[in-house]
Parts: sequence; structure tokens; C-alpha cells
Amino acid sequence: MIKTRLKGMGVALITPFKEDESVDYDALMRIVDYLIQNNADFLCVLGTTAETPTLTEEEKKKIKQMVIERVNGRVPILLGVGGNNTRAIVDTLKHDDFTGVDAILSVVPYYNKPSQEGIYQHYKAIAEATELPIVLYNVPGRTGVNMTAETTLRIARDFENVIAIKEASGNITQMDDIIKNKPANFDVISGDDGITFPLITLGAVGVISVIGNAFPREFSRMVRLALQGDYANALTIHHKFAELFKLLFVDGNPAGVKAMLNAMGMVENKLRLPLVPTRITTFEAMRKILSELNIKC
Repeated sequence: MIKTRLKGMGVALITPFKEDESVDYDALMRIVDYLIQNNADFLCVLGTTAETPTLTEEEKKKIKQMVIERVNGRVPILLGVGGNNTRAIVDTLKHDDFTGVDAILSVVPYYNKPSQEGIYQHYKAIAEATELPIVLYNVPGRTGVNMTAETTLRIARDFENVIAIKEASGNITQMDDIIKNKPANFDVISGDDGITFPLITLGAVGVISVIGNAFPREFSRMVRLALQGDYANALTIHHKFAELFKLLFVDGNPAGVKAMLNAMGMVENKLRLPLVPTRITTFEAMRKILSELNIKC
């Protein structure tokens, strides 16, 4: 019986780079400690926000191992294991060491643009290849195809180890349909900081957050208040961050949050191509809001 449940504020962990674009492992460990000390409920490692497509296999293995050792069981770890080659993912799940990993996050296959049946069969192969809990990830803005509510619910009902979906379709009606009709042991997690509050009011159990890298204490408070039904106070915090939500993605992810973390003195403002740092106008707008929020920068 799968017992893992991922609730509250999870953080999609960034990968800090040095000026020479090598991985800044020391900064990564500091961020892990910062997040756990400031109420992150779980960490999502090697997802999109980590710039995973630009990391080497050696770097990914080192990040995975270092984060697992640093977390040391303090919070659950959700590890990104996805792609558009089903056989390769199945092979990884069967042969890699997942000691210390609590669940995996697997994105809808990108670029290939599979049909809904193809998406179902992809996740069927993954679910049958591992006993690990699986979180689906629907983000059509990146993958080129939307996994419908019908397909999500079919997968959720057919495979006990598929425990949740990170929904980033932007389609509130679709998300509400999943929440309304899902099995009791299946959860919906927001994949978008800006709609986390309204989605929790509909029945979502939390978020895998980007902005949480910079503001884990403040954003986790909003999530917890909303989950407790204290919508008035949660909404106040949601509105406080509303402008930052917009700036966060205007130049791509994780350019926005890395600019915030740089303004806070925590990381170098470096990304790997094809991503580049946020524009100076966006950066200055962020600094102004941070100053108004009384956050040191």
C-alpha cells in the first residue's frame, strides 16, 4: 500500500551556477538548509526549475546524492524522472539507485506530441516499472500536449502507485474536474505559484513552488493558512506576492527566481544557455518590490 502523501509547500529546487557556469554545490547545500529551516514541506529535485536539460549525467547524479545526504530524511524528496523516451525512463527506474527518494515526478512526454492513449500507455509502463510513488506532471506550455482530465483520472484509478498530479495547464476547469472526480488516494498539486491559493480553495493539497526558493517561510505560511481554511489571511499573503508572480516568469524560469536570490545575496545570477538572466528592467522591478516587502536586497 502506497502511503506517501506530498502536501503543503514543496519547492522546485534551482541549480546554482558559478560565474564559469559550473555547478555551485556549496550554494546548493546552503539553499537546501535554508528551505528546510524555513518550513518547506518537501523538495522537488532535478525538475524543470533545476535547468535539468542542461546538466550532464554526472552533475545530475552528484546533485541527487548530495541533496539526499544533506536532507537526511528531514523532508520528503520528489525526484524528477521524466522524458519523451518511455523505454529509457523504464530502464532508469529498473536499474538506478533510488535510496533516499520518496517519490518521482514524471512529466508528460514532450516534443513527440503523443495522443491521450499514448500518454496513458507511457505512464502505464512507468507505473509498472517501479514501486515508487509517482507524481504526474502536466505542463502543456512546455510539452506541446495537454493531458486531459479524463486521461489523468484514468491513470489515477488504474495505478495505485500514481499518487498525485502536478497540474500546470492553467485550465482551472480541468483542474477542478480532476479534484471533483479523483480517487481518495490521489492528490492535485499546483504547478503554478500564482494560482496556488484559488486551487487550494477548490481542493488541491499544495504546490511545487518556484518562488518558494526565495521566500519559503512567507509562501509556506500562505499555503498552510489556505489548507487550514483561513482564506482571508492566506489571500492577504497571496496578494502581497501578486506582482512578483508576474515578474517571476516574464523572462523564463528560473531566470526570475535566480534574480531574486541574487538580489538577496544567495546565488550568482547565472544560467546555462539557452537560458539567460532576466532583463535589467525586470531585475530592478523585483528589487523595488523586495524593498517594499522589507526583504533585504
